[in-house]
Amino acid sequence: MQNLAAFDRMFPTDDACKEYIVAKRWPDGVKCPRCHRKEGVYALKARPFHWACKNKDCGGRNGYRFSVITHTIFQDTKIPLKLWFKVGFLMLTAKKGVSSLQVRRMVFGEYSGTDWRTCWYICHRWRAAMKGDAISLAGEIEVDETYVGGKEKNKHVSHRKHVGTGGAGKVAVIGAIARKGMVVAKVIENTDTATLDGFVHSAVGPKVSLVATDEYAGYRLLGRDLPHGVVRHATGQYVVGAVHTNTIEGFWSLLKRGIMGSYHKVSKDYLPLYVNEFSWRYNNRRNPNAFADLITTCSN
Repeated sequence: MQNLAAFDRMFPTDDACKEYIVAKRWPDGVKCPRCHRKEGVYALKARPFHWACKNKDCGGRNGYRFSVITHTIFQDTKIPLKLWFKVGFLMLTAKKGVSSLQVRRMVFGEYSGTDWRTCWYICHRWRAAMKGDAISLAGEIEVDETYVGGKEKNKHVSHRKHVGTGGAGKVAVIGAIARKGMVVAKVIENTDTATLDGFVHSAVGPKVSLVATDEYAGYRLLGRDLPHGVVRHATGQYVVGAVHTNTIEGFWSLLKRGIMGSYHKVSKDYLPLYVNEFSWRYNNRRNPNAFADLITTCSN
């Protein structure tokens, strides 16, 4: 699906959305979300998209009853699923993200009583679903850290809690990206050697041919067991043969422009969810089935 009109034709009703969830969540047949078995699961004819698991060690004689949205990000919602789906589609197709206020204007216009906090909650539930699977990067990898947050000198004097330059008062984010491939990023508490070393070794696979970083001291030990190349920005170096960090810096640009342009402000507590969103969207930028894949991540 490339446009909103085609999306609306595909999901005109909540039942259409529920049928889609069933197809993506249980492609081999409906399974109980508690015991994860499809044997002993029976459809409730009086309640469409509801089932009962009567396995002895699960629901027993009375049966454990569940619906298509049990144990998903949609559970207990009172908002129509077709609106949930539209929000997810907009978030997936907006290169720099879409704010909850924009969602409220675009999607919930007919539900004028919908509070912006409801839209904010729905957006965060989608971001939580965008966690994806663990990725093992291969080939030529670029690693870099960045800092998210306003400059201390731009804050009101009463709000300045830190002194210093660079990352003072900001939140650190570390990222690794395979050239023409996937990105892995996460929020970190500090940028010491142990933290950066641990992240790199968890992100790269055995088939890595280059790990390119800048000259930051936290990366100094990578060369012990990885093919490590360094570009020294402080001396004016930006590309040395195959060694550069331009790709990961391009991703940081997307993240920061999205935060500044769409969200304006992001708290430290919720920054990991926004990093999830931008990473997932980047990794699925050429995936024609991105929305279908996103639906498969919605159950827990």
